[in-house]
Amino acid sequence: MIELLSNAEMAQADRDTIAGGVSGIDLMERAGRAVADAVLARHPAGSRVIVVAGPGNNGGDGFVAARLLAERGYSVEVLLAGEMAGLKGDAARAAKQWTGSMAPANPAGLNGAQVIVDALFGAGLDRPVEGLPRALIERINAQSAPVVAVDLPSGINGTSGTVMGIAVKAAQTVTFFRKKPGHLLLPGRLYCGPTSIADIGIADSVLAEISPQTFENVPALWQAQFPVPRETGHKYDRGHAVVASGSSWSTGAARLAARGALRAGAGLVTIASPREALQVNAAASLAVMVRPVDGPTELAAFLGDRRLNAFAIGPGIGVNETTCDLVLTALAGDRAVVLDADAMTSFADDSSRLAQTLRQRQGQSTVLTPHEGEFARFFGGLDKETKVGSKLERARRAARIVGATILLKGADTVVAAPDGRAAIAANAPVYLATAGAGDVLTGIAAGLLAQGMPAYEAAAAAVWLHGEAAVAAGPGLISEDLPDALPVVYRALLA
Repeated sequence: MIELLSNAEMAQADRDTIAGGVSGIDLMERAGRAVADAVLARHPAGSRVIVVAGPGNNGGDGFVAARLLAERGYSVEVLLAGEMAGLKGDAARAAKQWTGSMAPANPAGLNGAQVIVDALFGAGLDRPVEGLPRALIERINAQSAPVVAVDLPSGINGTSGTVMGIAVKAAQTVTFFRKKPGHLLLPGRLYCGPTSIADIGIADSVLAEISPQTFENVPALWQAQFPVPRETGHKYDRGHAVVASGSSWSTGAARLAARGALRAGAGLVTIASPREALQVNAAASLAVMVRPVDGPTELAAFLGDRRLNAFAIGPGIGVNETTCDLVLTALAGDRAVVLDADAMTSFADDSSRLAQTLRQRQGQSTVLTPHEGEFARFFGGLDKETKVGSKLERARRAARIVGATILLKGADTVVAAPDGRAAIAANAPVYLATAGAGDVLTGIAAGLLAQGMPAYEAAAAAVWLHGEAAVAAGPGLISEDLPDALPVVYRALLA
């Protein structure tokens, strides 16, 4: 289950299922049962459960959960945010089947709860939370009782992950059929707790009509294109990645990227080094080769060897006009190119110059790997719309504008392709935020591209591998640990 559905796409899945003969009340019954099962699994019978029900279908799910929990011996009360007369359709039917304690929603009514079921709003919330709902969420968050959120914690927008003024902080979330982007994008993910997906009777076949373009970044997304060494193969089959080095005082970033490329499986890796940094790079490299390359003319001659099929530039290279010339030289060929950090920032004052070159490369493998600051500096001057919207929307727009794969880094890294596909990662541990980690990520992406992986899949795989390597290295990791943690990750992935 790697597809992520926007609010509109989930609504279509519901409609298509109902049109296919499954009633809406049946879907609601199954959703409510999944919520009740989540409470049953963690909290003993007899616990005092307060269900906060909203006026829509989310509230209807809450009424079903309340009824089923009461039948299993829980002390259940429903607080209704609205009037019974205002409930419509399946939610009204579910409410009429509830014969237990019910009262108008009041923050004081939450006192003494041992478990709270948040069925106030669903994933489709698109306006700020105000008035009574805001007061209810404030009181829910002030209670010590664990919260089970129905579909998504109330106050989180399901498509963007945005907090709409205030949001419930859930201990766990039960969603249905597929996750929404808001379960993975920050800050929404921080409010969800562990999220489980319940099967409520929507067939996977409805996805063919919806054609979702957003995915969770897990191996099932890209493993079919992942390079696996063959018994009859040799190092030349696995590509030759090149990493451009900066000056002698800033070679570490390139060496980290080069080691990342090598550990990612590239058959050969070379650092293209300025002569004045040659000794530093050579002394610190073993399996990685080092070659003297000064300026764009020498780089063009060096890259004339078509066996050099992936090129990474940016880590430690410096922000200047020479970097611009090196980048444009690298992009002139048909090799795969990864642009990181300084390679993008060097064009910040004239983003259109690089963007035009990137658009001309459509069809070639090009990956840009900015963090938020680099993204804003480069794309902010190119298109004002990349400054607004969710991280997912901004990355998608940027990918379309330049015709390249965008890897927008962070705890919720988004990889977006020019054709609209996008993947959101959720496996990066907090201790991955350390100097040089992004350089290793650049190298991993280059190493996968060298082995022939398509740009979008290579970028997505690199992000996932990077996160898993950090998990394997554990707390206290420094960037040098990441490449050497990859063999553990590869063994599990290829087992």
